[in-house]
Amino acid sequence: MSDEPILILLVEDEDPHAELIQRAFEDQGIEFKIHRARSLSEARDHMRDYKPRLIIADWRLPDGESMELLPNHRDPLATPIILMTSYGNERIAVEALKSGALDYVVKSPESMLDMPHAARKALDQWKARSDRIRIQNALTESESQFRLLAENASDMIARLTTYGDMIYISPACKTILGRAPEELQGVNIFDLIHEEDRAVIRELFDHNSTDATYTVTFRASHMNGAYIWLETSARAVLDPNTKKAVEIQSASRDITERKRAEEALQQAHKQLSEAYERTIEGWVRALDLRDRETEGHTQRVTEITLKVAKQLGYSSEELLHIHRGALLHDMGKIAIPDEILQKPGPLNDTEWEKMRRHPSYAYEMLSRIEYLRPALDIPFYHHERWNGSGYPHGLAGREIPLAARLFAIVDVWDALRSDRPYRKELPREQVIEYLRENSGLLFDPDLVEVFLKFVETHQL
Repeated sequence: MSDEPILILLVEDEDPHAELIQRAFEDQGIEFKIHRARSLSEARDHMRDYKPRLIIADWRLPDGESMELLPNHRDPLATPIILMTSYGNERIAVEALKSGALDYVVKSPESMLDMPHAARKALDQWKARSDRIRIQNALTESESQFRLLAENASDMIARLTTYGDMIYISPACKTILGRAPEELQGVNIFDLIHEEDRAVIRELFDHNSTDATYTVTFRASHMNGAYIWLETSARAVLDPNTKKAVEIQSASRDITERKRAEEALQQAHKQLSEAYERTIEGWVRALDLRDRETEGHTQRVTEITLKVAKQLGYSSEELLHIHRGALLHDMGKIAIPDEILQKPGPLNDTEWEKMRRHPSYAYEMLSRIEYLRPALDIPFYHHERWNGSGYPHGLAGREIPLAARLFAIVDVWDALRSDRPYRKELPREQVIEYLRENSGLLFDPDLVEVFLKFVETHQL
């Protein structure tokens, strides 16, 4: 609140009345500052140089009626007036108040001495009126700007009740939905939304206690009976006092073509991925046909590795790379001569030296294929061993990629549990014992425990 005194212009030609009013204000201390004018012309001269907060004016003055000083009642910055008269006249009072005067006072000693109270009341009323006018003017201007923007926007602008009934919708609805604004006035938005998308939009309407902007996509019915995709940004307009939503404002655009392009791209990606998988399966099948003693091994180890990897929390994308790597783990054997690969008995040292190159062969063949690079950990490192005794790099411990350490256990499990030309499959308990004996030597001890729990759970 300002410490400056309230400047009041008193327009009164009769000295006794003016002195009585001035004395009443002086008794209020420094709250008010009074300037007296004896005529309309003096009042106008004073108002050219000063801006009084309130005018108290006699009705009839030597040079006219003080009604001429009444402000434009729609101007919130105008100076309010209290009119005084020496005799009561209902017609004049009504005319004065209708013309913008804040109060009408019949002169009497009591009313003039009570003028400070009347002044305070008038100022409070004028402030309240001015605030209302300012708000209304701002709302009118805002509404005008909103409509100017909405009427010319290519996006569909809408105002809705908190229940979804359309209060206003811009002309763009004709282009987007095939319906004119008057056809949609009062229509509930949920009647236009595809039934599969209503739950998402309903949730937004049920959580409208903030003025945050949300963007959603959904299908809406077109006049021609088809559904189109809309991308809509919406926010709740909150009551400043209750903080509850009073309406929802939204802007929507047609993204049907974009959605179709996305779906086409997804379909193309799916087809490409399927082509990749068929290619890999073809390679694996070719290898199985060449190395018949391990036929079926690749599919079994791939399936087991994926199941255990899921328990370890790998993401879906990582699982895809593990799947490909497991399928291709022996791809390098394509470069191994038939006399070594298909030898019915144990390999000699020279043959083993060549056989141990197959991880490197796999890397050389597959690393040039971009989509297979993330899958190379298993083909390249699955013969590395925890204690560093493996090949081709002699990596040890956690230097070996996790997927390769896991696959090494599964690979040995399946190899020992399968018939080979030079031996029969080993009993389950004997293979479990072998893994336990080599835990921390050949295999990651933590992964051995995870795998053996999986074996027990799934009764492998």
